[in-house]
Amino acid sequence: MGQEKIQHERRSAVAPAPSWAVSMRERARDWTQRIWRPAGTAVAVGLALLVGWHAINGKNGLTVWQEKRVEDRQLQQEIKDLQRENAHLRDHIERLKSDPGAIAHEAREKLHYAKPDEVIYALPEAKNQPQPTKVGK
Repeated sequence: MGQEKIQHERRSAVAPAPSWAVSMRERARDWTQRIWRPAGTAVAVGLALLVGWHAINGKNGLTVWQEKRVEDRQLQQEIKDLQRENAHLRDHIERLKSDPGAIAHEAREKLHYAKPDEVIYALPEAKNQPQPTKVGK
């Protein structure tokens, strides 16, 4: 009987929490459990959207990649055009080095040289200016 009295005294020494405090704790725990999963899902979806946006519009995203591809195509075309022009100019240089007729043609065109008894007329270059229009009344 003495041991039962000691256990009863121990139980009574720890005062039970009031019922309103227990219900508040239970409600808070229930609310946390109910909210945790949807909140975690919302955070995960938000992070996924942020990563997706960054992959498309970021510093090295798809948009920038597409722009760089277009720029690369334009630069490749410019390189091909310049290589063609260089090849044409090399051919022209070779003709000027070896063909007297090409040298004479170039002298006549660029330097306005003439053969004896020839007269060269130099016309002014035409400027593309719009003609004034008359406004009728």
